[in-house]
Amino acid sequence: MCGRYALAIEPADLEQEFSLVRIEWFPPRYNIAPTQPILIVRAEKGARAAALVRWGLIPSWAKDPAGLPLFFNARAETAAEKPAFRGPFRHRRCLIPATGFYEWKRAGGHKQPFLAEGTTRRILAFAGLWEEYADANGNLLDTATILTTSANADLAPIHDRMPVVIDPADFDLWLGLAPADRRTDLADLLVPAPSGTFRLIAVDPRLNNARIDDAALQTPAEPVAPAAARPGRDAPPADRQLKLL
Repeated sequence: MCGRYALAIEPADLEQEFSLVRIEWFPPRYNIAPTQPILIVRAEKGARAAALVRWGLIPSWAKDPAGLPLFFNARAETAAEKPAFRGPFRHRRCLIPATGFYEWKRAGGHKQPFLAEGTTRRILAFAGLWEEYADANGNLLDTATILTTSANADLAPIHDRMPVVIDPADFDLWLGLAPADRRTDLADLLVPAPSGTFRLIAVDPRLNNARIDDAALQTPAEPVAPAAARPGRDAPPADRQLKLL
């Protein structure tokens, strides 16, 4: 899954990476969480364009969004068929720029956050879907979700899912600006990134608080060690100990 990520770059870097016309200034963000505004790249009038949307897709048919799950992720394997995502999958795909994302690994009674950042590319593009929702008063809200797939060898030690990463050569194909057979070409994009795409860095546990957003969150930290077990009392069974290694 992907429940937190970062976009810590200058707007000019984003313009260059995605071939965008000048976009408005935005601050670097180190701890982006669901329901917050996020920057996406989508197709508008036959070209790439940047937009700010809410992270957490609301289906256009929703009567009471408060009663729905917070769709900040969608499984790439089933998104084309799921009622909440099949419309956006066909017509409203987007790219979600990021400079890394976070995942947690449980060790004893602690959860250590890790930053997964690119080894060769500073800016990554996650596959996303966006939707336009109109409430009962006619107010419009654009929302988005990140597509996830099985973890590659980089992420497998800490989690079994990861965001789908779109290669720059496939940006226009994913956005619908280049021809594609949805059942073949697009499916070929929704696979784990090659091993070696990411490196994992243990970071500050302050990341757990979504209200904290500063560069120090990404300072490498020593992973929190689990508390020592008392022999004969607190030590887990042998098979459980293996899972903690």
